[in-house]
Amino acid sequence: MSKISACRCHISVHNSIWVGIQTMSASMQIPTPRAMFPDIEPYETGMLKVSDIHTVYYEQCGNPDGKPVIFLHGGPGSGFTQRDRTFFDPSVYRIVLMDQRGAGKSTPPAEIRENTTWLLVSDIETLRQKLGIERWMVFGGSWGSTLALVYAIKHAERVKALILRGIFTVRRKEVIWLYQDGGTYIFPDEFEGFMKPIPEVERFDLMGAYYRRLTGYDKDKQVAAAKAWSRWEMAISRLYLDQDNLSRAEADNWALQFARLECHYFVHGAFLEKDDWILANVDKIRHIPTTIIHGRYDIICPVVTAWDLHKVFPEADFHIVPDAGHSNREPGIQTQLLNACDKYKDL
Repeated sequence: MSKISACRCHISVHNSIWVGIQTMSASMQIPTPRAMFPDIEPYETGMLKVSDIHTVYYEQCGNPDGKPVIFLHGGPGSGFTQRDRTFFDPSVYRIVLMDQRGAGKSTPPAEIRENTTWLLVSDIETLRQKLGIERWMVFGGSWGSTLALVYAIKHAERVKALILRGIFTVRRKEVIWLYQDGGTYIFPDEFEGFMKPIPEVERFDLMGAYYRRLTGYDKDKQVAAAKAWSRWEMAISRLYLDQDNLSRAEADNWALQFARLECHYFVHGAFLEKDDWILANVDKIRHIPTTIIHGRYDIICPVVTAWDLHKVFPEADFHIVPDAGHSNREPGIQTQLLNACDKYKDL
């Protein structure tokens, strides 16, 4: 073969490869999610006194005579948003949302006293009784999935169905993955920012170092630590970086609620009796219709936790979304959540 022929052959192969890459890139577009239901306003809002310290905010939306569902937000500490109302068909569902202790519009904000998983479970029951609801569907993602599982285990007779997204059981290895030695291998650039407020001598226990700052008396250090903590999670929560997510971490009040409450809960193992308490008690809820949804590339809550839940709860519908991270705003996860809500309309 002449040098010219060989060169032409080489160019032809490269052109073929380039065409293949272009074709593959065109086919790897972000999928179009199923549309959320239209924005709605609550027909009732209220403040429920749950302790000498805490008052929690709640609201009801949709159909007052519809099928009751409670939305449990993540964090702990993130609070719910207006968008969270729109996972549910408002003509079918009586939608209840509650800001957990210290979060959102609940008062006092970012308060960690009298704030444990068991007290949050008690608050959910207090709200159910106040609203005169016999049984309801429970919808929770991330920390909300943790709280939904614990609530269902303690009050299975009150739960008609569970929709769980981004499974998190607060085992020590899950927390270490996120805040010490795991996510850093995938987002080393963002993890450097997370470590920045902590002197090198304290970095062997980043959660402990953050806890000291987030609960200390220096307000400036509290806010700086809260923003760094919050940015780390906002930066890694989606498959594609979301600037709106990052902007949340810049708001002093929201960052303090989010970071203080998360750190408080995770340093204390969510106040559960043992590390695998949730998985060890799943048998108590295996009769409840349940859907589990998890992103394949979830860095905050790696998919192995959802897999571990699936293995002890094989009756549940189990969906790994192949092109998603952690957020319920990602197209595949959003679609699966809406489908699950439709599935349980007739319960």
